[in-house]
This record gives sequence, C-alpha cells and structure tokens, in this order.
Amino acid sequence: MLTGVNITSGRRILDIVGSEEQFFSLPSDYLGAMLRLTSKIISREYRDGLLRKAEAELRFVEAHDIRLFYFQDSHYPQRLMECEDAPLMLYGLGQCDLDNKFALSIVGTRHATPYGIDFTQKLVSTLAESLPAKPMITSGLAFGIDIAAHRAALKSSSPTVAILAHGLKTIYPAAHRRDAAAIIDHGGMLLTEYTSDATVHRGNFLARNRIVAGLSDGTVVAESAVKGGAMVTASIASAYCREVMALPGRTSDNYSAGCNRLIRNNSASLVTSAEDVAYTLGWPMEQTSEAHQNPLPLILDEDEQAVVDLLTECSEATTNQIAITCGFSISKTMSLLIDMEFKGILICYPGSRYRLA
Repeated sequence: MLTGVNITSGRRILDIVGSEEQFFSLPSDYLGAMLRLTSKIISREYRDGLLRKAEAELRFVEAHDIRLFYFQDSHYPQRLMECEDAPLMLYGLGQCDLDNKFALSIVGTRHATPYGIDFTQKLVSTLAESLPAKPMITSGLAFGIDIAAHRAALKSSSPTVAILAHGLKTIYPAAHRRDAAAIIDHGGMLLTEYTSDATVHRGNFLARNRIVAGLSDGTVVAESAVKGGAMVTASIASAYCREVMALPGRTSDNYSAGCNRLIRNNSASLVTSAEDVAYTLGWPMEQTSEAHQNPLPLILDEDEQAVVDLLTECSEATTNQIAITCGFSISKTMSLLIDMEFKGILICYPGSRYRLA
C-alpha cells in the first residue's frame, strides 16, 4: 500500500532496512536517516495507518480465498519479476499458474470489428490445438478485443487471466460479470494490484497495462486506432524487451491504423496467423489432428456458389451489390447471407459488407 513504491524501490528499502517488520517498527527519525528520505512514508502515523488497512484487507482476502503474490515470495510471477515497475503485491481470484510455459497477451480496441474478433478467435483456438500445452491468454476484460480473447480462451479450454484496474469487490464492466465468473471456474484468474476497496479510476486502466504486458512472452495487438490503451500496452511490452506483434489491416480502416503504424515503424512484427505468432516467440507448433488438417469439403448449393464466386473475385461486397450481381431479391439475399454466415462461409463487417471467412 506504500504510495509510489514498486519492486525496484521495494528491494532498495529492504536492502537498507533489513525487513518489513523493521520498516514498520523503527522510529521515524531513524528510518528517515537510514533511507535518506523526508517522504510521508516514514511518518509513524502513515505507517500505522497502513498496518490497520492491511489487517482489514487480510480479513477480506481470507474470507474470499484470494491468493496473494508478494514480490519477495517464490510464487510471484517470474516474468513480472523482470519488470522494474511491477507492483509489490498482486491479488488473484482463481487457481491459474501465472508461470505458464506459453503466455500471450492479446489487446486491442474496444470498438472491435468482425475482422479483429475473427482473427483473435482463430489465433487462440489454433494455439490451443497446436502447442504442446494450453497457452495462458492475458487481457483486460474490456469490451472489444479483450473480451473476445478471454472468451476464445474459455472456448478452447485455455487458462485466461483478466487484469483488473480496480479491487476484487467489483467487476468492470458489469456486463462481463458472467465472463469473470467463467474465467475463475475454468482454471483462469482475475488479477489486480489494487486492494478490495479501490474503485474504478481512469488512471488505473493505463497503469494496469504494464501487468498485461509484463505477464507474457509477447503481446499481440489485434486492432487499434493510432491512440488507445492497446498502443500503450505495446509500447510497455517493447520497453520490457518482449515481442510485440500486430495484425495488419486496410489503410482505410481506422481501427487498423495503430497496427499498421506499429508495423511500419518496426515496433511490431506483422502477424496474420497462429503460426506467425509461434514463429516470432519460438514456440513449437505441433501438427493438428488429421481431421483438422483435412476437413470435409463444404458442399455449396447453386446460390451459395454464386456468392462465393463473386466474393472470390471482388474480395468484398455489400448486400445490395450481391443481390444485383447475382440476380437475387433483397429478401432472398439477406436470408442467404445470414445462412452462409452461420455456416462459417462468410464474415459480415460494418456497413453490411461481406467477405469470405
């Protein structure tokens, strides 16, 4: 709870003082002389107040089976231990192994398009099928790419860690409460550096991005505008000497502009598949099952084939363009497209634009 103290400054304090007990028991003037500080953290009143808060927090932790990860403990996440500004303490709800051999962070815009969501889902499912062990997928439980990554991990039975920007008494956004419960119930974890009474604060969201970046071997930016939290996470991951990867998009797409800039500036590797991510991180990809390698051919009827032929030639078309070119009525076209989307043949993008999956 010491304001402004991370594992780097925490180590320095302990090296000088000797122990946590000494820090909280020494007289203020003696402690200040040892640390060469005049900060409020040496005040007896301040330190005693922290101890009272800590006792209350411990009661909450014990009542709710929350795991504590203190930077002096052997089970503190080893990847985070390499990050100078990592927090002294983490609070976790769930039983996930944070030192998973394969750890990947996936971040992106809250305004995710079907393009980014589809990539995220395929990336996670393929890694889960092809790696020697299920990867740990980390993100921030936010709308858009974050929640798509968590849900894809749950679907593929991979552990997933949601880094929260507040205490464990609440879930934000509230719309993702069920997802949060599913994460805990299926071998994942809700993780935060904030005590239980910490409320949602705008600045916390940027601060938590360093945990998202530091907990993994690499960070994938699936979609992002030029400015946004995902770009901050990418910058932090790069500063930690972690691999940064980005999904390219069309130059006209606002939520691919950030990814394209990362790639253009050589700040991120270009990735379009799980194989690209595994290659960048040096992960061994195993062959998937024979059934997955050789899927049964999809049988299309005459109308479906006409749509597939059009999109093969044009790459993208609107509902109206498909109707006019194929000679269908609008009602028939809409029904056909919905059916093809359900079968996984097409993907619908904003503006009723369709592309082949």
